[in-house]
Amino acid sequence: MSEIIISPSILSADFANLERDIKKVELAGADWLHIDVMDGHFVPNITIGIPVVKSIKKVSNIPLDVHLMIENPAKYAESFIQAGADILTFHYEAMKSENEILQLIELIKSLNCKAGMSIKPKTQPEKILPYLKELDLLLVMTVEPGFGGQKFMPDCAEKIPLIKKHSDENLIIQVDGGINEQTAKICKDDGASSLVAGNYIYKSENVQAAISSLR
Repeated sequence: MSEIIISPSILSADFANLERDIKKVELAGADWLHIDVMDGHFVPNITIGIPVVKSIKKVSNIPLDVHLMIENPAKYAESFIQAGADILTFHYEAMKSENEILQLIELIKSLNCKAGMSIKPKTQPEKILPYLKELDLLLVMTVEPGFGGQKFMPDCAEKIPLIKKHSDENLIIQVDGGINEQTAKICKDDGASSLVAGNYIYKSENVQAAISSLR
């Protein structure tokens, strides 16, 4: 696996040809496959659910990086892991208490899945520092979650150094939102170790070159 983990988002894929587009990024050198799960409540969009993740698992040869942008993620965590999630990321803002967060992290790990937590642009990083030692991945959103193709918010990337300072070297710091060759450099310079990109990869004429440019 590369030092920088590249996780193309299938939100920008052609859903009528999803297997084809999964194979396209796999062959081009993607490390993970990022799957955005939205419920129309936590974010103003609805995407895919458990049956689609299960189907993707059958045709994918790389880890499934499942990002739950949903209310009550604890209710569905086990089902998504059983469907094939290798990394399961929930939102800090969807949780009601510290105890709920710790219980969900413990549940995810007990099912042999990597536990990730994500923060929206307006959430200050200080709020999630107490959980960093328990997590495998921390996802910093650099756009408002819900839709692809949004413009990168540079002030969100400024959270990364503080997160890195308070975490151990094994924590994967992932960034999602408006990632391209230029914004990827900003995030990597700040300390990111994983990048999610949708339009930049899938709308490129050369997918392999697009993925390579993010490394």
